[in-house]
Amino acid sequence: MAEPKTLALLGCGLMGGSFALAAQQAHAIDHVIGYSIPAKTAEYFYQQEVIQSVAQTAAQAVSQADVVLIATPVAAIAPLLAEIAPALPDHALIMDVGSTKRSIQLAAQQVLGTHYHRFIPAHPIAGKEKAGHSDPFASLYQGKTVVLCPDEHTLPIALEQAQQLWQAVGAIPKIMDATAHDRGLGAVSHLPHLIAFAYMDALLNQTDSEQLLALGGPGFRDFSRIAGCDATVWRDILPDNQDQVLPLLQAVRQSLDQLEHVITQHDTPALEALLSRASQARIHWK
Repeated sequence: MAEPKTLALLGCGLMGGSFALAAQQAHAIDHVIGYSIPAKTAEYFYQQEVIQSVAQTAAQAVSQADVVLIATPVAAIAPLLAEIAPALPDHALIMDVGSTKRSIQLAAQQVLGTHYHRFIPAHPIAGKEKAGHSDPFASLYQGKTVVLCPDEHTLPIALEQAQQLWQAVGAIPKIMDATAHDRGLGAVSHLPHLIAFAYMDALLNQTDSEQLLALGGPGFRDFSRIAGCDATVWRDILPDNQDQVLPLLQAVRQSLDQLEHVITQHDTPALEALLSRASQARIHWK
């Protein structure tokens, strides 16, 4: 990395706070200005020395920043981009950590003007599995993939700076097209979460749900684990990426219909073949 820089952190939660801590430990950032709604979260970060100063507005936070990291729920990112655009320094690198990328990239194109050339949509594949508050920690991104989604308008120097910053916090950058990212994450993250939420909801709708849940063992724990994620995060992600998630959900429905058919027809060879295909794919997945 070059000389230490000032980071404007918009959104004081686990993802942004962990980035700030790790970047400071790596001497890639030497001052962090925090802004968050509610304001008490930024104040808490200040007390915990995750950030060094608190801004009253997002525009104030970015006005002296070399790097801007937007670490808010997905639905808040586009409005924040519009709010900070007039205050951005010309040289500032702008990134987000949202779980969807194409809609954010399109919003940035519309509101950032010339600053768009220094905007790098980013998605670190890291976080927590349970809903609720979690303090940031500097090792969160160690060895984790971070997907970066530049396009033909991105300045090469901005992409290089983003790669260096993420490498400094321990992450492994992977360059992808934003649409390819959304399809890929829709398949391996967004759809599984949707199915886990639906499965838990189906159990809760049973009149004997308490008795059923009391019988849960390791298989139930493994399958339902991601249904314990923060609902406020997923209420944004799933609608935002529905163009990718809903066709995949239809494919799951077709597979369920096929399984139901072979079960009701007592076609055990076909059932075993379907189950074995899925089982072997999971066994050999790394």
